[in-house]
Amino acid sequence: MKAQSDYRHDFRSYVKGLVLALILSCLAFALVAWQLATPTVTLWSVFGLALLQGIAHFRYFLHVDLRKSVREDLQLILFASLIVLLMVGGTLVIMFNLRHRMM
Repeated sequence: MKAQSDYRHDFRSYVKGLVLALILSCLAFALVAWQLATPTVTLWSVFGLALLQGIAHFRYFLHVDLRKSVREDLQLILFASLIVLLMVGGTLVIMFNLRHRMM
């Protein structure tokens, strides 16, 4: 059974993750809503903020870090991310190729 301090530590971790996720989301929405930069800079900024938010979710909500005991979990997540990236990339290549052929 978990001790009271373990529950507090988990709760603090979730609150830190929630606050960080809210800040990153608000920054992305502010960049787009207020048009603070050129569209290209805004796009890359939103991609960067999304990457940071993904890292925050892995760290604070999924409890994946670089300790030896959870390296297998990290490798599993990285492999799954690679497969998803390959599937999305392949789909985009096919769709752009079809678009080019239709013109």
